[in-house]
Amino acid sequence: MTLEAFVISLLNGVSYGLLLFMLSSGLTLIFSMMGVLNFAHASFYMIGAYVGYSVSGLVGFWPALVLAPLVVGVMGAAFERFALRRVHKFGHVPELLITFGLSFVVLELVQLVWGRSSVPYALPSQLEGPLFTLFQTQFPRSRAFIMLLSLGMLLSLWLLLTRTRVGLVIQAALTHPEMVESLGHNVPRVFMGVFGGGAALAGLAGVIGGNTYVTEPGMAQGVGAIIFVVVVVGGMGSLAGAFLASLLIGLLQNFAVAIDYSTLDLLASLNRPAGPETFGYALLKLKVSQIAPILPYMLLVLMLIVRPKGLLGTRED
Repeated sequence: MTLEAFVISLLNGVSYGLLLFMLSSGLTLIFSMMGVLNFAHASFYMIGAYVGYSVSGLVGFWPALVLAPLVVGVMGAAFERFALRRVHKFGHVPELLITFGLSFVVLELVQLVWGRSSVPYALPSQLEGPLFTLFQTQFPRSRAFIMLLSLGMLLSLWLLLTRTRVGLVIQAALTHPEMVESLGHNVPRVFMGVFGGGAALAGLAGVIGGNTYVTEPGMAQGVGAIIFVVVVVGGMGSLAGAFLASLLIGLLQNFAVAIDYSTLDLLASLNRPAGPETFGYALLKLKVSQIAPILPYMLLVLMLIVRPKGLLGTRED
């Protein structure tokens, strides 16, 4: 790998990893505070992209960056209040099923409103073009903006949860709900706010991810599995773990795409025979770039074998 390919893969991997963190942080927040594994989280990401597209067409991208996550957050809070809360007392399986069903409902509604093909959700003029040119390769402003916004969101979440009264009430409601209620706080309303906040974070990721990549009905399915990989590898309920896992997976996939070598090439460079053309020989011919899409899931399996709690996971249940 050349120096140019290494630096560009590093920058692309970090920017993609930070977008994954922005998307997975809401899911991590909801699970750490409520114990709910939201299967419809990627659907809120898709709604954020489509609402951002519609609002930006009316008032511009920058107001949409604020308004779209608020709309998605209200939708998430309403879903928790009128649907999820009603099945919470029956355990985790009904919670999983109702969020799983919500993902299909959202998909059908999106296709009814915006159609089955992609929409022309374009970048604003301020984010178009390169930020700088390195080794004759241009690094887009949009990716740099994703990186800056993700880091700002991480800092804001940390300050909210550790340095404010609201954060203390949220964390106390998780472990000592009776005590929090005796102090005059409405615990169900706190959980509704947490779920709405997690959905709003997914919506924010959709607003900036939709025009950086593509906004179409299959976008939720495209990232739905990978964010669960991030959450599990990082540690269920750990924001810091989700941050590390997002960067790790982003770098892993981007460097794998840039590596156009196979095990067979390595053996050839060492002057060692590869053996007869069998099934194993076919596997040796696969290049790293060809197996890049499955590498995160291989990492997930390895993590579950070696450290089931994840990188920084502490939750027992």
